Amino acid sequence: MPISLAQIHRPPGRQALVAVDRAIAELRRGAPVILGDGAAATVVLAAETAERDGLGRLFALCGGTVSLGLTARRAAALGLIGQAGSAPSGSVAILAVGAAAEADELRRLADPAVDLAGVPAAYRFRLSAGGDIAAYAPAAIDLAKLARLLPAVVIGMLPQARASERQALAAAEDLLSVSVGEVAGYETLAARSLTPVSEARVPLAGAESARIVAFRPSDGGIEHLAIVIGEPPVDRPVLTRLHSACFTGDFLGSLRCDCGDQLQGAIAEIARQGSGLLLYLAQEGRGIGLVNKLRAYRLQDRGADTVEANLQLGFDADERIYLPAAEMLRQLGFPAVRLMTNNPEKVAGLARSGIEVVERVAHVFPANRHNESYLETKATRFGHMF
Repeated sequence: MPISLAQIHRPPGRQALVAVDRAIAELRRGAPVILGDGAAATVVLAAETAERDGLGRLFALCGGTVSLGLTARRAAALGLIGQAGSAPSGSVAILAVGAAAEADELRRLADPAVDLAGVPAAYRFRLSAGGDIAAYAPAAIDLAKLARLLPAVVIGMLPQARASERQALAAAEDLLSVSVGEVAGYETLAARSLTPVSEARVPLAGAESARIVAFRPSDGGIEHLAIVIGEPPVDRPVLTRLHSACFTGDFLGSLRCDCGDQLQGAIAEIARQGSGLLLYLAQEGRGIGLVNKLRAYRLQDRGADTVEANLQLGFDADERIYLPAAEMLRQLGFPAVRLMTNNPEKVAGLARSGIEVVERVAHVFPANRHNESYLETKATRFGHMF
Protein backbone atom coordinates (compact mmCIF):
# COMPACT_ATOMS: atom_id res chain seq x y z
CA MET A 1 0.00 0.00 0.00
CA PRO A 2 1.21 3.58 -0.56
CA ILE A 3 3.23 5.20 2.22
CA SER A 4 1.39 8.11 3.81
CA LEU A 5 3.48 11.25 4.13
CA ALA A 6 1.66 11.77 7.43
CA GLN A 7 3.95 9.04 8.80
CA ILE A 8 6.92 11.41 8.60
CA HIS A 9 8.31 12.21 12.06
CA ARG A 10 11.35 13.98 13.47
CA PRO A 11 13.67 11.18 14.56
CA PRO A 12 15.94 11.47 17.60
CA GLY A 13 19.54 12.49 16.98
CA ARG A 14 18.83 15.02 14.24
CA GLN A 15 21.16 17.56 15.83
CA ALA A 16 24.07 15.09 15.71
CA LEU A 17 23.34 14.28 12.06
CA VAL A 18 23.27 17.95 11.12
CA ALA A 19 26.57 18.57 12.94
CA VAL A 20 28.32 15.86 10.92
CA ASP A 21 26.63 16.92 7.68
CA ARG A 22 27.88 20.49 8.14
CA ALA A 23 31.38 19.25 8.97
CA ILE A 24 31.34 17.18 5.77
CA ALA A 25 30.48 20.28 3.75
CA GLU A 26 33.34 22.21 5.38
CA LEU A 27 35.88 19.50 4.53
CA ARG A 28 34.67 19.37 0.94
CA ARG A 29 35.26 23.10 0.49
CA GLY A 30 38.73 22.96 2.06
CA ALA A 31 37.92 24.42 5.47
CA PRO A 32 39.19 23.01 8.80
CA VAL A 33 36.82 21.56 11.40
CA ILE A 34 37.27 20.82 15.08
CA LEU A 35 36.95 17.14 16.04
CA GLY A 36 36.89 16.40 19.74
CA ASP A 37 35.83 14.09 22.52
CA GLY A 38 35.79 15.04 26.19
CA ALA A 39 38.59 17.43 27.13
CA ALA A 40 40.77 16.78 24.04
CA ALA A 41 40.23 18.04 20.51
CA THR A 42 41.89 18.20 17.10
CA VAL A 43 41.67 20.41 14.04
CA VAL A 44 41.18 18.49 10.79
CA LEU A 45 41.56 19.28 7.09
CA ALA A 46 40.87 16.86 4.25
CA ALA A 47 44.15 16.33 2.42
CA GLU A 48 42.35 16.30 -0.92
CA THR A 49 40.91 19.80 -0.54
CA ALA A 50 43.62 21.38 1.63
CA GLU A 51 45.03 24.69 0.42
CA ARG A 52 47.77 26.96 1.75
CA ASP A 53 45.44 29.20 3.76
CA GLY A 54 43.77 26.26 5.45
CA LEU A 55 47.11 24.67 6.30
CA GLY A 56 48.41 27.91 7.74
CA ARG A 57 45.34 28.28 9.89
CA LEU A 58 45.64 24.70 11.13
CA PHE A 59 49.31 25.20 12.08
CA ALA A 60 48.44 28.40 13.93
CA LEU A 61 45.60 26.78 15.90
CA CYS A 62 47.64 23.70 16.83
CA GLY A 63 50.89 25.36 17.80
CA GLY A 64 52.86 24.09 14.83
CA THR A 65 52.52 20.33 15.48
CA VAL A 66 50.62 18.75 12.61
CA SER A 67 50.47 15.29 11.01
CA LEU A 68 49.11 13.58 7.90
CA GLY A 69 46.84 10.65 8.74
CA LEU A 70 46.52 7.89 6.15
CA THR A 71 44.86 4.52 6.27
CA ALA A 72 47.34 1.69 6.78
CA ARG A 73 46.42 0.39 3.33
CA ARG A 74 47.30 3.68 1.68
CA ALA A 75 50.55 3.86 3.66
CA ALA A 76 51.42 0.37 2.45
CA ALA A 77 50.77 1.39 -1.16
CA LEU A 78 53.25 4.23 -0.63
CA GLY A 79 55.85 1.84 0.78
CA LEU A 80 55.76 3.54 4.19
CA ILE A 81 54.91 0.30 5.99
CA GLY A 82 54.77 -3.39 5.08
CA GLN A 83 51.83 -5.02 3.34
CA ALA A 84 48.58 -3.95 4.99
CA GLY A 85 46.18 -6.42 3.41
CA SER A 86 45.53 -7.98 6.80
CA ALA A 87 45.39 -4.68 8.68
CA PRO A 88 42.05 -4.17 10.47
CA SER A 89 39.68 -1.67 8.98
CA GLY A 90 40.41 1.68 10.59
CA SER A 91 44.16 1.13 11.05
CA VAL A 92 46.08 4.35 10.43
CA ALA A 93 49.60 5.58 9.73
CA ILE A 94 50.73 9.00 10.97
CA LEU A 95 53.29 11.09 9.08
CA ALA A 96 54.92 14.11 10.66
CA VAL A 97 54.29 17.25 8.63
CA GLY A 98 56.66 20.20 8.79
CA ALA A 99 55.62 23.83 8.62
CA ALA A 100 57.07 24.05 5.10
CA ALA A 101 54.68 21.40 3.75
CA GLU A 102 52.79 22.36 0.63
CA ALA A 103 49.16 21.38 0.09
CA ASP A 104 49.98 19.90 -3.31
CA GLU A 105 52.54 17.55 -1.75
CA LEU A 106 49.99 16.30 0.76
CA ARG A 107 47.41 15.75 -1.95
CA ARG A 108 49.92 13.67 -3.90
CA LEU A 109 50.52 11.44 -0.90
CA ALA A 110 46.77 10.96 -0.52
CA ASP A 111 45.96 10.09 -4.14
CA PRO A 112 47.59 7.04 -5.79
CA ALA A 113 46.20 8.10 -9.15
CA VAL A 114 48.58 11.10 -9.04
CA ASP A 115 52.29 10.87 -9.85
CA LEU A 116 54.47 11.24 -6.74
CA ALA A 117 57.32 12.75 -8.75
CA GLY A 118 58.38 15.98 -7.15
CA VAL A 119 57.24 15.10 -3.64
CA PRO A 120 60.29 15.27 -1.35
CA ALA A 121 61.36 11.78 -0.27
CA ALA A 122 61.40 12.92 3.35
CA TYR A 123 57.61 13.19 3.33
CA ARG A 124 57.28 9.61 2.20
CA PHE A 125 59.27 8.10 5.04
CA ARG A 126 58.76 10.26 8.09
CA LEU A 127 56.41 7.97 9.97
CA SER A 128 55.50 9.23 13.41
CA ALA A 129 54.45 7.31 16.51
CA GLY A 130 51.36 9.48 16.39
CA GLY A 131 50.83 10.19 20.07
CA ASP A 132 47.38 11.57 20.88
CA ILE A 133 46.79 12.30 17.21
CA ALA A 134 46.73 8.55 16.46
CA ALA A 135 43.67 8.19 18.70
CA TYR A 136 41.71 10.79 16.72
CA ALA A 137 42.95 10.07 13.19
CA PRO A 138 40.54 7.12 12.56
CA ALA A 139 37.49 9.30 13.26
CA ALA A 140 38.96 12.09 11.14
CA ILE A 141 39.51 9.66 8.26
CA ASP A 142 35.96 8.37 8.68
CA LEU A 143 34.74 11.95 8.36
CA ALA A 144 36.66 12.32 5.09
CA LYS A 145 35.10 9.08 3.84
CA LEU A 146 31.62 10.34 4.70
CA ALA A 147 32.46 13.40 2.61
CA ARG A 148 33.30 11.02 -0.30
CA LEU A 149 36.84 12.42 -0.27
CA LEU A 150 40.09 10.48 -0.25
CA PRO A 151 40.63 8.94 3.21
CA ALA A 152 43.58 11.14 4.20
CA VAL A 153 43.56 14.04 6.65
CA VAL A 154 45.85 16.76 7.92
CA ILE A 155 45.34 16.79 11.67
CA GLY A 156 46.74 18.54 14.73
CA MET A 157 45.97 18.52 18.44
CA LEU A 158 44.62 21.68 20.00
CA PRO A 159 46.54 22.82 23.08
CA GLN A 160 44.81 21.53 26.21
CA ALA A 161 43.68 24.96 27.35
CA ARG A 162 41.92 25.57 24.04
CA ALA A 163 40.58 22.02 23.61
CA SER A 164 38.64 22.11 26.88
CA GLU A 165 36.65 25.05 25.50
CA ARG A 166 36.29 23.75 21.96
CA GLN A 167 32.73 24.99 21.46
CA ALA A 168 33.69 28.51 22.49
CA LEU A 169 36.82 28.30 20.32
CA ALA A 170 34.75 27.10 17.36
CA ALA A 171 32.45 30.10 17.74
CA ALA A 172 35.34 32.53 18.13
CA GLU A 173 37.23 31.15 15.11
CA ASP A 174 34.12 30.62 12.95
CA LEU A 175 34.78 26.87 12.77
CA LEU A 176 32.38 23.96 12.96
CA SER A 177 32.84 21.44 15.76
CA VAL A 178 31.84 17.79 15.77
CA SER A 179 32.44 14.96 18.25
CA VAL A 180 34.05 11.58 17.66
CA GLY A 181 30.84 9.92 18.81
CA GLU A 182 28.74 11.87 16.32
CA VAL A 183 31.00 10.78 13.47
CA ALA A 184 30.97 7.14 14.62
CA GLY A 185 27.18 7.01 14.82
CA TYR A 186 26.39 9.00 11.69
CA GLU A 187 25.68 6.22 9.18
CA THR A 188 23.55 4.22 11.61
CA LEU A 189 21.60 7.24 12.78
CA ALA A 190 21.10 8.50 9.22
CA ALA A 191 19.74 5.12 8.15
CA ARG A 192 17.37 4.92 11.11
CA SER A 193 16.13 8.45 10.46
CA LEU A 194 15.04 7.70 6.88
CA THR A 195 11.48 8.73 6.16
CA PRO A 196 9.38 8.73 2.98
CA VAL A 197 9.16 12.26 1.59
CA SER A 198 7.59 11.79 -1.84
CA GLU A 199 5.88 9.17 -3.95
CA ALA A 200 4.61 8.98 -7.52
CA ARG A 201 3.48 6.47 -10.13
CA VAL A 202 6.22 6.09 -12.76
CA PRO A 203 5.46 3.57 -15.54
CA LEU A 204 8.69 1.89 -16.63
CA ALA A 205 9.60 0.15 -19.84
CA GLY A 206 8.82 -3.48 -19.06
CA ALA A 207 7.09 -2.62 -15.76
CA GLU A 208 4.28 -0.18 -16.35
CA SER A 209 2.71 -0.75 -12.92
CA ALA A 210 5.44 0.91 -10.90
CA ARG A 211 5.81 3.70 -8.39
CA ILE A 212 8.80 5.33 -6.76
CA VAL A 213 9.01 6.21 -3.07
CA ALA A 214 11.84 8.57 -2.06
CA PHE A 215 13.35 8.23 1.43
CA ARG A 216 15.44 11.02 2.99
CA PRO A 217 17.46 11.12 6.24
CA SER A 218 16.56 13.77 8.78
CA ASP A 219 19.67 15.86 8.10
CA GLY A 220 18.46 16.44 4.55
CA GLY A 221 21.12 14.17 3.05
CA ILE A 222 20.93 12.28 -0.22
CA GLU A 223 17.82 10.20 -0.89
CA HIS A 224 17.49 6.45 -1.40
CA LEU A 225 14.68 5.24 -3.69
CA ALA A 226 12.27 2.32 -3.51
CA ILE A 227 10.84 1.21 -6.85
CA VAL A 228 7.67 -0.73 -6.08
CA ILE A 229 6.49 -2.88 -8.99
CA GLY A 230 2.94 -4.20 -8.90
CA GLU A 231 1.28 -4.66 -5.52
CA PRO A 232 3.52 -7.01 -3.51
CA PRO A 233 1.56 -8.65 -0.66
CA VAL A 234 2.90 -7.74 2.76
CA ASP A 235 2.09 -11.17 4.21
CA ARG A 236 4.67 -12.99 2.04
CA PRO A 237 8.41 -12.56 1.46
CA VAL A 238 8.80 -9.95 -1.27
CA LEU A 239 11.03 -10.42 -4.30
CA THR A 240 13.68 -7.73 -3.77
CA ARG A 241 16.78 -6.39 -5.48
CA LEU A 242 19.24 -4.09 -3.65
CA HIS A 243 20.90 -2.02 -6.36
CA SER A 244 23.73 0.39 -5.56
CA ALA A 245 23.69 3.50 -7.75
CA CYS A 246 26.07 3.29 -10.70
CA PHE A 247 26.05 6.40 -12.88
CA THR A 248 28.44 4.92 -15.43
CA GLY A 249 26.67 1.59 -15.77
CA ASP A 250 23.02 2.50 -15.13
CA PHE A 251 22.86 5.69 -17.22
CA LEU A 252 25.82 5.65 -19.61
CA GLY A 253 25.78 1.94 -20.42
CA SER A 254 29.38 1.38 -19.30
CA LEU A 255 30.75 -2.04 -20.27
CA ARG A 256 33.26 -2.05 -17.38
CA CYS A 257 30.66 -3.46 -15.00
CA ASP A 258 27.40 -5.42 -15.11
CA CYS A 259 25.34 -2.84 -13.21
CA GLY A 260 23.17 -1.68 -16.11
CA ASP A 261 22.30 -5.27 -17.00
CA GLN A 262 21.50 -6.02 -13.37
CA LEU A 263 19.26 -2.97 -13.01
CA GLN A 264 17.22 -3.55 -16.16
CA GLY A 265 17.21 -7.30 -15.66
CA ALA A 266 15.87 -6.97 -12.12
CA ILE A 267 13.04 -4.67 -13.18
CA ALA A 268 12.07 -7.06 -15.96
CA GLU A 269 12.21 -10.15 -13.73
CA ILE A 270 10.21 -8.54 -10.93
CA ALA A 271 7.56 -7.51 -13.45
CA ARG A 272 7.55 -11.02 -14.93
CA GLN A 273 6.94 -12.53 -11.49
CA GLY A 274 4.11 -10.07 -10.83
CA SER A 275 5.40 -7.82 -8.06
CA GLY A 276 8.38 -6.87 -5.96
CA LEU A 277 10.80 -4.14 -4.94
CA LEU A 278 14.00 -2.63 -6.27
CA LEU A 279 15.80 -0.48 -3.70
CA TYR A 280 18.06 2.03 -5.48
CA LEU A 281 20.70 2.90 -2.88
CA ALA A 282 22.93 5.99 -3.01
CA GLN A 283 26.13 3.98 -2.55
CA GLU A 284 28.04 4.57 -5.79
CA GLY A 285 31.27 2.63 -6.29
CA ARG A 286 30.73 0.20 -3.39
CA GLY A 287 30.21 3.21 -1.16
CA ILE A 288 33.25 5.32 -2.12
CA GLY A 289 31.43 7.73 -4.45
CA LEU A 290 31.63 8.43 -8.16
CA VAL A 291 34.81 10.54 -8.11
CA ASN A 292 36.73 7.91 -6.17
CA LYS A 293 35.33 5.19 -8.41
CA LEU A 294 36.82 7.00 -11.40
CA ARG A 295 40.14 7.12 -9.54
CA ALA A 296 39.84 3.38 -8.94
CA TYR A 297 39.25 2.86 -12.67
CA ARG A 298 42.57 4.59 -13.41
CA LEU A 299 44.33 2.21 -11.03
CA GLN A 300 42.58 -0.74 -12.69
CA ASP A 301 43.87 0.48 -16.04
CA ARG A 302 47.35 0.16 -14.53
CA GLY A 303 46.73 -3.47 -13.58
CA ALA A 304 44.96 -3.44 -10.21
CA ASP A 305 41.76 -5.40 -9.74
CA THR A 306 38.65 -3.91 -8.10
CA VAL A 307 39.73 -4.84 -4.59
CA GLU A 308 43.33 -3.72 -5.00
CA ALA A 309 42.28 -0.36 -6.46
CA ASN A 310 40.02 0.45 -3.51
CA LEU A 311 42.73 -0.58 -1.04
CA GLN A 312 45.36 1.54 -2.81
CA LEU A 313 43.03 4.52 -2.49
CA GLY A 314 42.86 3.80 1.24
CA PHE A 315 39.30 2.48 1.37
CA ASP A 316 38.04 -0.92 2.42
CA ALA A 317 37.26 -3.25 -0.47
CA ASP A 318 33.55 -2.55 0.08
CA GLU A 319 32.35 0.45 2.12
CA ARG A 320 28.62 -0.20 1.77
CA ILE A 321 26.20 -0.77 4.63
CA TYR A 322 22.74 -2.31 4.34
CA LEU A 323 20.92 -0.71 7.26
CA PRO A 324 19.30 1.90 4.94
CA ALA A 325 17.82 -0.91 2.82
CA ALA A 326 16.57 -2.69 5.93
CA GLU A 327 14.95 0.47 7.25
CA MET A 328 13.19 1.09 3.94
CA LEU A 329 11.90 -2.48 3.87
CA ARG A 330 10.56 -2.16 7.42
CA GLN A 331 8.77 1.09 6.63
CA LEU A 332 7.28 -0.39 3.48
CA GLY A 333 5.99 -3.29 5.59
CA PHE A 334 8.25 -6.13 4.36
CA PRO A 335 10.17 -7.92 7.16
CA ALA A 336 11.12 -10.86 4.89
CA VAL A 337 12.50 -10.97 1.35
CA ARG A 338 13.46 -13.21 -1.52
CA LEU A 339 16.70 -11.47 -2.40
CA MET A 340 17.91 -11.21 -6.00
CA THR A 341 21.69 -11.24 -5.60
CA ASN A 342 24.92 -13.12 -6.18
CA ASN A 343 26.59 -11.32 -3.28
CA PRO A 344 26.64 -13.22 0.03
CA GLU A 345 27.43 -10.00 1.93
CA LYS A 346 24.06 -8.54 0.92
CA VAL A 347 22.34 -11.56 2.41
CA ALA A 348 24.40 -11.29 5.60
CA GLY A 349 24.04 -7.49 5.76
CA LEU A 350 20.24 -7.60 5.63
CA ALA A 351 20.15 -10.39 8.18
CA ARG A 352 22.36 -8.37 10.56
CA SER A 353 19.93 -5.48 10.13
CA GLY A 354 16.91 -7.54 11.11
CA ILE A 355 15.46 -8.52 7.72
CA GLU A 356 14.84 -12.21 7.07
CA VAL A 357 16.21 -13.48 3.75
CA VAL A 358 14.17 -16.60 3.07
CA GLU A 359 15.67 -17.26 -0.37
CA ARG A 360 18.58 -16.09 -2.50
CA VAL A 361 17.49 -15.69 -6.12
CA ALA A 362 20.38 -15.88 -8.60
CA HIS A 363 20.89 -12.77 -10.75
CA VAL A 364 23.49 -13.50 -13.45
CA PHE A 365 24.17 -11.91 -16.85
CA PRO A 366 26.66 -12.70 -19.62
CA ALA A 367 30.11 -11.12 -19.47
CA ASN A 368 31.67 -8.99 -22.19
CA ARG A 369 35.34 -8.50 -23.03
CA HIS A 370 35.48 -5.30 -20.94
CA ASN A 371 34.09 -6.74 -17.70
CA GLU A 372 35.34 -10.35 -17.71
CA SER A 373 38.14 -9.65 -15.22
CA TYR A 374 35.78 -7.54 -13.08
CA LEU A 375 33.31 -10.41 -12.80
CA GLU A 376 36.15 -12.84 -12.07
CA THR A 377 37.28 -10.56 -9.23
CA LYS A 378 33.73 -10.52 -7.88
CA ALA A 379 33.80 -14.32 -7.73
CA THR A 380 37.33 -14.84 -6.42
CA ARG A 381 37.77 -11.83 -4.10
CA PHE A 382 34.21 -11.12 -2.94
CA GLY A 383 32.77 -14.64 -3.10
CA HIS A 384 29.95 -13.79 -5.51
CA MET A 385 27.99 -16.88 -6.53
CA PHE A 386 27.69 -16.96 -10.32
